[in-house]
Amino acid sequence: MNALTVQPETPLLDTIGSVEDLRRLPKARLRQLADELRTEMISAVSMTGGHFGAGLGVVELTVALHYVFDTPHDRLIWDVGHQAYPHKILTGRRDRIRTIRQGGGLSPFTKRSESAFDPFGAGHSSTSISAALGMAVANKLAGSKRQSIAVIGDGAISAGMAYEAMNNAEQADNRLIVILNDNDMSIAPAVGAMSAYLARILSSRSFLTLRDFSKKFLKILPKPLADRARLAEESARGMVTGSTLFDELGLYYVGPVDGHNLDHLLPILENVRDAPHGPILIHVVTEKGHGHPFADPNAEKYHAVPKFNVVTGEKQKSAPKAPTYTNVFADTLIDLAADDDKIVAITAAMPSGTGLNRFEKAYPDRTFDVGIAEQHAVTFAAGLACEGYKPFATIYSTFLQRAYDQVVHDVAVQKLPVRFAIDRAGLVGADGPTHAGSFDITYLASLPNFIVMAAADEAELRHMVATAASIDDRPSAVRYPRGEGTGVDLPEKGVPLEIGKGRIVRHGSKIAILSLGARLDEALKAADALEARGLSTTVADARFAKPLDSRLVQDLAAGHELLLTVEEGSIGGFGAHVMDYMADEGLLDGGLKVRALKLPDRFQDHDNAGAMYADAGLDAAGIVRAVLKALGHNDLSDMTVDRPASA
Repeated sequence: MNALTVQPETPLLDTIGSVEDLRRLPKARLRQLADELRTEMISAVSMTGGHFGAGLGVVELTVALHYVFDTPHDRLIWDVGHQAYPHKILTGRRDRIRTIRQGGGLSPFTKRSESAFDPFGAGHSSTSISAALGMAVANKLAGSKRQSIAVIGDGAISAGMAYEAMNNAEQADNRLIVILNDNDMSIAPAVGAMSAYLARILSSRSFLTLRDFSKKFLKILPKPLADRARLAEESARGMVTGSTLFDELGLYYVGPVDGHNLDHLLPILENVRDAPHGPILIHVVTEKGHGHPFADPNAEKYHAVPKFNVVTGEKQKSAPKAPTYTNVFADTLIDLAADDDKIVAITAAMPSGTGLNRFEKAYPDRTFDVGIAEQHAVTFAAGLACEGYKPFATIYSTFLQRAYDQVVHDVAVQKLPVRFAIDRAGLVGADGPTHAGSFDITYLASLPNFIVMAAADEAELRHMVATAASIDDRPSAVRYPRGEGTGVDLPEKGVPLEIGKGRIVRHGSKIAILSLGARLDEALKAADALEARGLSTTVADARFAKPLDSRLVQDLAAGHELLLTVEEGSIGGFGAHVMDYMADEGLLDGGLKVRALKLPDRFQDHDNAGAMYADAGLDAAGIVRAVLKALGHNDLSDMTVDRPASA
């Protein structure tokens, strides 16, 4: 058998078809089960690729949670969902785990429609405590003893939303349990036998009952005396546990506890499950990538991986044909910053994903990673812009959604020249609808004062980054897709474009395709196929969604029978702006046919990006089909599309 497809020996895991089977095991066998579960996850990810380090780090925690709590009756909510692969294996989805991230297969994140064991969908960070609190309060109102357990990482808990939720947690009583999975930054003393013993005592029913009695007793004391007693109790517990922050926010703190030691973890979870009062936060310390089988368990490198050889660890990667859009952006920004010391770059916990790790090497004092805090990132950029700096807020399209109010209120209203570099625009494939960059054209181009650009290829991206750097009187954005570019020759330097000016890349006379962004290559393929059918086709690159190149739209409308817009965005985006302009100018009053191709008005399930664009009708065949349908052609069966002519 090929090393890539070797099946591990998992005799105990093979007997676990449900969580009920898990709960029938004696505790002494859970260590073996965790080891086999880790082996199974490694084997599965080697075949599919996917998120790796986070899942390896929570294997023991996953086993313990399902063993102690009555899931799915008790609600177990994983923040983000990167770490949910072991959870899926234990909850009846092992037979499909090697379909994860594949078209028609398991979602890479928790998904409500996939399993009753996924009570809340994930993908973005820092939502788990709010969701669990909502469920816990609902249980309290219904008189149910059902508990909600939120598992949140130390990175995700850095976001403000998590603290907003914890600030309201007292409303849930003992129906809410928060587990802080601390796998990176140390926010408490080292884990060991003593801390485990103390955590067990502090989570015990007798201690919690005594604490509740003490709280009631303090209420009848004179206020000055009660305040002093309360301060003494909090200080004493602070010296023991290393933290009173969570108590201040309304959660009783227990920990830290070794998240890989089941002998420590299980009794503490049982104590907390049976606690008469709450809510409670358990601080669990784990190692991201724990049990990693290879020599280089770099946390960032192994956050997510392609398929790999399960024996050697060698990753399957094809030789790059062109530089990635991300790297072209970063290299261009580095070049521009050499001549302009006002250029600074901001990322929200994605330095390598956005390419800003490269920028940071060149300009460490001008690079700011603010953590998982997109709202702060945007307003922080606005503050920099107020003082004459040129901030590039470099954020994935899907994550910029989290800061939309700040984009509107703190940037657009004040007309501040923040530059938004929007990576992962359009469909992103295996990560699915939670990560698709579907909406940024719509939500940015609707704002007054904004300039919105979309790069058709990596050379255009270089020019657009230079354009953004040159704009000092209003906010701007440039969007670009994930992955490799088209392989066009790159200019030595980016040259600022004329604002609101598109370009014609191919002249024709009957059909006009007006493309925005990275569908230009597919538009050119479609033009070749249409020419073969005798339909002379113009292809234009709009470059700007806003301001719209009105002269280009007028010329295309005047000289063609059909005008078709194409974009990697949702309803209400570029096509809607074109049609709105044409309606206002009376350009729709004659015989011109106009069609807008865009992403479908639904959330598309994960697949490879090519299949998703085909499903959306945004590949060359889909463009040809839309043209022929608009012209009234009945035979749409032959959709063969060859390589495009050169632009």
